Amino acid sequence: MPDRDTFYMKRCLRLAEVGRPTVSPNPMVGAVIVARGRIIGEGMHLQAGGPHAEVNALASVKGSDRPLLAEATLYVNLEPCHHQGKTPPCTRAIREAGIKRVVIAGRDPNPLVSGKGVGFLREIGVEVTEGILHNSAEQLNAAFLTYHRKKRPYIILKWAESDDFIMGHRERRVKISNSKSDTLVHLWRSEVDAILIGTNTAIIDNPSLTVRHIEAPSPHRILLDKSGRVPKEYQLFVDEEPLTIITEDASRFGALASEKEAIALPFEPSVIPPLLHWAYEEEIQSILIEGGRKTLQSFINSNYWDEARIIHAMDVRLGKGLRVPKLKGRKVKELLLNRNRITFVKPL
Repeated sequence: MPDRDTFYMKRCLRLAEVGRPTVSPNPMVGAVIVARGRIIGEGMHLQAGGPHAEVNALASVKGSDRPLLAEATLYVNLEPCHHQGKTPPCTRAIREAGIKRVVIAGRDPNPLVSGKGVGFLREIGVEVTEGILHNSAEQLNAAFLTYHRKKRPYIILKWAESDDFIMGHRERRVKISNSKSDTLVHLWRSEVDAILIGTNTAIIDNPSLTVRHIEAPSPHRILLDKSGRVPKEYQLFVDEEPLTIITEDASRFGALASEKEAIALPFEPSVIPPLLHWAYEEEIQSILIEGGRKTLQSFINSNYWDEARIIHAMDVRLGKGLRVPKLKGRKVKELLLNRNRITFVKPL
């Protein structure tokens, strides 16, 4: 059997994953309570504003097992909070339960929490072990951690390319990825706070940018439209889903329908820094960039990207068209969906 702390922390991470579609802007957190070699309680954070994982785990302990809390170990993948937010401090619940040992993967970078939870627990005599499966926990909450550490959203670049490295034509929409990849992309959409495209992609594709192939929430939609070129009868403007248009002159858009807004930001020398600052202020922690070559390359050239997901269609050749963006990075994962090879890339 692997190291006991590692074994139970893996369980925490699996529980935490359950909350991925619904907890933002909070982190994904799982908690496991172990006494006398068995799990007596476990829980996860399921909804922003709802009870935290530690509280749910404590609530799950049966009455007959509650006397064991005084000798139990609480495993949680992120430092317990020590402040009053929408819910009471988790450190208070831990103290009241009488738990004497807490194992965490890493500290919470949120200034309201960072170090305070661990510090308080140690002050009241709780043994705290840190760093168990730290890298796995960091990967799980990459968006949350990037948001608080870098004061910007986690940026995911995504594009589909043909076998001859063409991603589209200038005048018309081109279908490249297969149906299995399309379903996966809709899963990716459901896992981020926002999705972004540029003017040319909006004009050529007239997309809705919603989640349709799976049952899951749709992200907030962001359109970069410097001069107001996208026709107002297009899908993004006429449906009922929220939309933010980032433009140079918001007055170009006049009165917009409910759930639509135009935000004026400077586009020179680059719209990306003010865009990311706006997104940070709006608590948008992750953005999927599904734009065309120009938009994708602008994020690459500005070094504002954290991950790229490239769908390579091995059975599609286009001959001519828009070449794929120029990207230098390291491959971290690859999977095959029929004849679509999907490569996950991180910055060097």
